Amino acid sequence: MMKFLMMMIFMIPLCLKKNIFWMVQMMVFFMSFLFMNLTTNLMFFCNLSYYYSCDLISFGLILLSIWICGLMIMASENLLKLNFYCNFFLLNVIFLLVMLYLTFSVMNLFMFYLFFEGSLIPTLLLIVGWGYQPERIQAGMYLMFYTLFASLPLFMGIFYIFNHMNSFMIYFLKFYNFNFYLLYLSMVVAFLVKMPMYFVHLWLPKAHVEAPVSGSMILAAIMLKLGGYGLLRVLVFLQKINLKLNYLWVSISLLGGFYISLKCFCQVDIKSLIAYSSVAHMSIVIGGIMVMNYWGYNGSYVLMIGHGLCSSGMFCLANISYERLHSRSMYINKGLMNFMPSMSLWWFLLLSSNMAAPPSLNLMGEISLINSLMSWSYFSLILLILISFFSAGYSLYLFSYTQHGKFYQGLYSFYMGVSREYLMLFLHWIPLNTMILKVDYTMIWF
Repeated sequence: MMKFLMMMIFMIPLCLKKNIFWMVQMMVFFMSFLFMNLTTNLMFFCNLSYYYSCDLISFGLILLSIWICGLMIMASENLLKLNFYCNFFLLNVIFLLVMLYLTFSVMNLFMFYLFFEGSLIPTLLLIVGWGYQPERIQAGMYLMFYTLFASLPLFMGIFYIFNHMNSFMIYFLKFYNFNFYLLYLSMVVAFLVKMPMYFVHLWLPKAHVEAPVSGSMILAAIMLKLGGYGLLRVLVFLQKINLKLNYLWVSISLLGGFYISLKCFCQVDIKSLIAYSSVAHMSIVIGGIMVMNYWGYNGSYVLMIGHGLCSSGMFCLANISYERLHSRSMYINKGLMNFMPSMSLWWFLLLSSNMAAPPSLNLMGEISLINSLMSWSYFSLILLILISFFSAGYSLYLFSYTQHGKFYQGLYSFYMGVSREYLMLFLHWIPLNTMILKVDYTMIWF
């Protein structure tokens, strides 16, 4: 695991050279192909060193992080055209990648907390430095304070565990089972805010709307998954008490997911709609993790990977329209099929994956999550049906509203998509729809 970390660190000086933008992107993709060939065991931690290791959950999420960081650089060509601090942007992306890589690969609970919070800083810099409107400062503050307020109890909880166990190692924690309400709340709430769960989700749409395309991509694809990853790790030693309290989180998530799905129909900003749809999807993931059964764990992992690729691709599409029309309003982004017919196909493909149509990973994830929540309680089926139905509804609403209808007459200057954009969308869609062929890796944990 150390070799990839060294590769990332040695890429940092490279970012400071002139005319190196595409070289860094090529290096990130090259690293993702190297990482794909890393042998992982389905059952155990492998590639062990003193601090770092990799199991199946870490492997998928690290690979997703590297892949999305390459696509972020690809999507931000505008910064290169305008020469808008593109070297500092590259530095920021590589620093963020290092933080995410360390978050997913460390075995030490305290180090996990450190990097979990550390990944917030480059994200904040992306939003405040390259965001669009003056409100980005407020969005950055929302992001900081929601996350920091919730994670201070997590910090105290980690040291309480160390006091009892004399060890921070995640691997040894599975031999313990803490039955203590305050510890449970302190460990779980920080991850639920990061997911985000309904009631503590307000920072997400704000951050998405104000962030540049690269910020939106990393927020949707990786930042939301940090919460899920943290829950998968800490619930191992909080099983007893989680069985007493999980109905609370599951019911809030499912009701919240249903309400947010309805809220998607009220949005006029394309990015805002995609951000709210992320909250609705993550609500099912929280339910799957909290019921703590086999289907739930597998399904939440698969849906996290699938949603990461899908929502990132949709933010790319929103940005492609924004670069042409200089507006994200659905009243102006109408009739786009007349301008970019080939781009309409990509809108359709990614929105169909968003509503969990086959053969996307989202379908596999949602089937197993519905199974897990049904086996926990039949009453959850009502809300699950509604969430699934409305997810198809707002995806079709977004597609038909933006692609059809009369277009805005002020669009006298326009041009078709360029090959870089089509390649970028292709690199989102292909892994999302081909990984279902190797779903045995994710669905069969012994």
